[in-house]
Amino acid sequence: MTDKILVLTTVGSKDEARKIGRALVERRLAACVNLVPQVRSIYRWKGQIEEAEEWLLILKTTRAAFERVREAILELHSYDVPECVSVAVDDGSVEYLSWIGQSMK
Repeated sequence: MTDKILVLTTVGSKDEARKIGRALVERRLAACVNLVPQVRSIYRWKGQIEEAEEWLLILKTTRAAFERVREAILELHSYDVPECVSVAVDDGSVEYLSWIGQSMK
């Protein structure tokens, strides 16, 4: 187990994905944010099943930064209830995991 995590969120446009990704890296809340286009989401919202094309953001960060990452996503995001979930990184290359930590200092 490491102190590194991946955080996932989805947004409705390329511009919003770039805005949020850049802000998180600039604020040193994430070492890297991958922007994955054309994710098709099917979900229940206000009693209806909806479909939307979204962008998936995959953030590389630390467990200690998660609370601040969540707050920043809530601040910057256009959705009423934005996705913000963390996934533990159990293991990885020592050099890459070290880079994540160094990039956030």
